[in-house]
Amino acid sequence: MQSVEKRSRVARVRLGNSDLSVRPIGLGLMGMSQFYGSADPDASVATIRDAIEWGVDFLDTSDYYGAGSATPGHPVPGFGHNEGLLGRALKGRRERVVLATKFSARPTPEGTSVFDGSPGYVKAACEASLRRLGTDWIDLYYYHRLDPRVPVEDTVGAMAELVAEGKVRALGLSEVDSEVLRRAAAVHPISALQSEYSLWERGIEAEVLPQCRRLGITLVPYSPLGRGMLAGGFRRGAAFGIDDFRSTLPKFQGENFEHNMRLVDALREFCASRQHTPGQVALAWLLAQPHDIVPIPGARRMARVRENSEATSVPLSADDVAYLAGIFDPAQVKGGRYGALNVARTDSES
Repeated sequence: MQSVEKRSRVARVRLGNSDLSVRPIGLGLMGMSQFYGSADPDASVATIRDAIEWGVDFLDTSDYYGAGSATPGHPVPGFGHNEGLLGRALKGRRERVVLATKFSARPTPEGTSVFDGSPGYVKAACEASLRRLGTDWIDLYYYHRLDPRVPVEDTVGAMAELVAEGKVRALGLSEVDSEVLRRAAAVHPISALQSEYSLWERGIEAEVLPQCRRLGITLVPYSPLGRGMLAGGFRRGAAFGIDDFRSTLPKFQGENFEHNMRLVDALREFCASRQHTPGQVALAWLLAQPHDIVPIPGARRMARVRENSEATSVPLSADDVAYLAGIFDPAQVKGGRYGALNVARTDSES
């Protein structure tokens, strides 16, 4: 197993089946638009710009971020909001980053959204994203969630045409199972798979990760810090507001939350004699896995961006990696990833 000490000496990681390379830890921007309470747009733009100056060069967004369900008294910014933030931040800086965005959630006149993988929508969504981002090309374009009405071959075929036109450099998928990965890769090389993966969420280890390895696909884990849980900042009895997505997640509710906090306590104890935070160790554990992995932790403040990026220098032995995996053995983590509706829409779990 590759140690983090060895991995940290790798200045860049190539995204599989492409000529793109990035630093080992990127930045997820979703929380700058919604899902974890309100955020200040100007402060978010400043954080993105500061992160680029710090050296973060892999930025992840989606046309959907900003358009999720509203809650009473907490309206959402709207479809494309997150891409607009990134477009503002990238002025004069576009050449310095690998930009990843996603499509498939199409807004409806009723104010909701449906998944649309039709070839015509693929191209329309890409054009809209290019306008919001203020760029002529997207480095990594993800199919965000599968449309069950459209064969994945048709969707990826339309995405491949965007590559041929020079509007997209590489293709990715999000939250699909190993068979869908195989079918997609038979149409066009797939460079990245974005799925949830962390110390406390390891459902893709049995089938999806081995398929990524066979097909040369880089894994880009979202929520690599367990939606903040593994950063070690929560305490027992913590409450999440109705505008915070975690209030709907089984892992963060009631007895599940209290039980999972005991696992995080064990992570804190592991870090107590080290000069690294729980979040840094959790990211270092990902980097130590025997796969090509580029996590994209979210952050709103520059201090957190710096802390996360410094996880590349955390030394973990093979014994450390195994010990941490044991603390968060999947049988010990209580609660599923999502409620029933969202699990049904997540192909890697269905």
